[in-house]
Amino acid sequence: MKTIILSLLVFYSTFAFSEVRLPAVISDGMVLQQRSQARIWGWSDPTEKIFVTTSWNGHTDSTLGTRDGNWQLAVATPDAGGPYTITIRGHNTIELKNVLIGEVWVCSGQSNMEMCETWGLPDVKAELPACTNDRIRFFNIPKTTGEQPQDDCHAAWTSCDSNTLKRFSAAGYFFGKKLQEQLGVPIGLIEAAWGGTAAEVWTPAGVVDSDAVLRAAEAKQTPAAWWPYEPGYCYNGMIAPLTKYAIAGVIWYQGESNAKAAGSYAQLLDTMIGSWRKAWNENLPFYYVQIAPFHYSPAEDGALLREQQDEAAKKENTGMVVINDLVTDTINIHPKDKHDVGYRLANWALAQTYGRSGIDYKSPSFKKLEIKGEKAIVTVDDAPGGLMMRGDSATGVLIAGADKVFYPAEVKIRGDRLIVSSSQVRQPVAVRYDYDNAGLATIMGKDGLPLAPFRTDRW
Repeated sequence: MKTIILSLLVFYSTFAFSEVRLPAVISDGMVLQQRSQARIWGWSDPTEKIFVTTSWNGHTDSTLGTRDGNWQLAVATPDAGGPYTITIRGHNTIELKNVLIGEVWVCSGQSNMEMCETWGLPDVKAELPACTNDRIRFFNIPKTTGEQPQDDCHAAWTSCDSNTLKRFSAAGYFFGKKLQEQLGVPIGLIEAAWGGTAAEVWTPAGVVDSDAVLRAAEAKQTPAAWWPYEPGYCYNGMIAPLTKYAIAGVIWYQGESNAKAAGSYAQLLDTMIGSWRKAWNENLPFYYVQIAPFHYSPAEDGALLREQQDEAAKKENTGMVVINDLVTDTINIHPKDKHDVGYRLANWALAQTYGRSGIDYKSPSFKKLEIKGEKAIVTVDDAPGGLMMRGDSATGVLIAGADKVFYPAEVKIRGDRLIVSSSQVRQPVAVRYDYDNAGLATIMGKDGLPLAPFRTDRW
């Protein structure tokens, strides 16, 4: 008799049911993208029937586990609101509580995106006493790598308060705060950032390895003990687990670690953006920060990298924030003003993604060069109110003739034009503005945004 009972126990244990499980990002307190087909997914027994019921409409959707134990389905989300519950039933039942519906953004990059109050940022410290806001929620992914794309990460959704804000991206927070104030909807912010990382590690390895230019640029990266350098490793560990999760867009602050191979950064960033959009199957808005003025080493070229970032901004549904006016110390690669960085990123999103009018969000940028006698006339775009000098004079403006020798120039401002000349250049050919590693803004649009660095030559 004992032998029969034992045999039955072994038989039934072979068919024991496993519990339905969910990834970390699908959990209590999450923010789902409004007016989307938001995917809910997880793991189960093969062929197990999964039911998902959403409290905002009482509707139940169902699907079956696949042969490899995965399942997913899409739920239609309404306009922003909540809190709601989502009930998931299989062999077990999971109830997700305190779910909000609003706008979800990924905040990624290297240390300038990672910087938070614990880095000694006064703007964030000033926020702490009154920052509590359950309509802003954080999902902060720890530094994680993977040789292959991962399907989960170790993080949790939290509400913004004086404790959670201390360790969340300052630029991301100020971006989200402005969106929340202007849109009046819940904001979900997902931080995936790692100081010191090059853009290659955030790009799927296959697309880097298959391109000779990108492979050559990646080979110039110096391995270090403090961050990964292999292509795809951060993408696999920190981005791949999110690509099923519906989002509104991405903000990005990175580039400093690619200054050794600056000449191919536009192609690299364009490739990375394209790979993320392919993974999400969406033409996601992608707004990023031009790197700040800094005294790079002789082997690095910050000026060329900024130019490459400007070139990448021509890609559809992208935008670049210029910050050469927000720096006070050009020997510190970590400018402390993340308040204005976040707000400028938010202005791009408000204007371009959410269609808000009357927002000044584009920095003035070079449009064309005309030569009239001994003067070079530079016309800029995106300066509807005209230009003005920041301080007593416009420094950082250089002019050259055919000999390619640049001299400091005299500058006069006429509306949206710069009248540039030098007694040492009788027949001007080219003009540069802040085209060096550490040039600070001295020319601004009258809307308060700085003129982007530029050069009219390609010497």
